[in-house]
Amino acid sequence: MRLALLASLAVTSAVLAACASYGGPAKVSDGVFVGPNGMTLYTFDRDTVASGKSSCNGQCATNWPPLMAGPNDSSVMGDWSVIVRDDGSRQWAYRGKPVYYWVRDAKPGDRTGDGVNNVWRLARP
Repeated sequence: MRLALLASLAVTSAVLAACASYGGPAKVSDGVFVGPNGMTLYTFDRDTVASGKSSCNGQCATNWPPLMAGPNDSSVMGDWSVIVRDDGSRQWAYRGKPVYYWVRDAKPGDRTGDGVNNVWRLARP
């Protein structure tokens, strides 16, 4: 019992440390970023790193909703930054790559967007 409790505390501490080290709007779950709602986040190969732009607009953004930043969110938080989208809204980016949800992921833990059209990838730390 005591060993199980100690092991559980060690795992919890490691997870909390991993989440805290990224210092942004997302958490790490099973090696990938998830948004505040627990849903998997993705990157788009057509986005140019550190361009401050998203290449996913219109219907693309309907299918791949951006992880939105609020008006009071800091523009830089560790490896996280905020870009301004074509419509003027604000989106989070990790190491210069905007991050998105996939509309077909139905529940936390779903990762059905990885590899879609060979341009969508799991967002990883």
